[in-house]
Amino acid sequence: MKIATWNVNSLTARLQHVLDWLTANPVDVLALQELKLTDDKFPFDALREIGYEAAAFGQKTYNGVALLSRSPVADVVRNIEGFADESARVIAGTVDTPGGPLRVVNGYFVNGQEPGSEKFEYKLNWLRGLQNWLRTELAAHPRLVLLGDFNITPEDRDSYDPVGLAETIHHTTVERDHFKALLGLGLHDAFRMFDQPEKSFSWWDYRMLGYQKNRGLRIDHILVSAPLIPQVKSCSIDRVPRKWPKPSDHAPVTVELA
Repeated sequence: MKIATWNVNSLTARLQHVLDWLTANPVDVLALQELKLTDDKFPFDALREIGYEAAAFGQKTYNGVALLSRSPVADVVRNIEGFADESARVIAGTVDTPGGPLRVVNGYFVNGQEPGSEKFEYKLNWLRGLQNWLRTELAAHPRLVLLGDFNITPEDRDSYDPVGLAETIHHTTVERDHFKALLGLGLHDAFRMFDQPEKSFSWWDYRMLGYQKNRGLRIDHILVSAPLIPQVKSCSIDRVPRKWPKPSDHAPVTVELA
């Protein structure tokens, strides 16, 4: 079973990319972020034509998340329960697998803009709300995957310039502490369960030849709960779509479960 995450940076602009990628990479579940469209404009029919059902939580112009699945998505929850938020940032659902029900939580984490700003404080509050809710989710769903655009580099090796960017957005100690707190709930970074090439990134700035120079960050993550660890066979970043015309600035990340 394969599960992937991809911040598409506008599903309207990147729908054909998603369709092409799914045709070439028929994963069982794909979590999308930054849809930037409302639910009434979500391309349910186009995705159904290639074999995917979808649960969406859209928002005009900003944010928006969705779960695409080859099997029905049940018990869908939109946003963090117990945390008031006007932004469409989280969608969770359960899919049936040969190993039993699997809870998939897809998040478009708050960017935060810059340390010390109101948006940064919102990010930290949002992360606290997420952690509190996930405790409940993990208790109810021991087989759980948390994935999405986290907007956090967990370690220095996840940044092209850890020294120059130290304590800037995505690199602050407090953000990394929140990532560690997610791991402390019993989650594990699937990408780091395997040897990976140096300078493995999932996002590159459109500006200043960011992709061409590999000036990137690893901010798109897949975390798996402890019961899933024996099933994790691989986790990788697919850089191919980042080379396509008018690409998203993010690349898909995929985990394979036995």
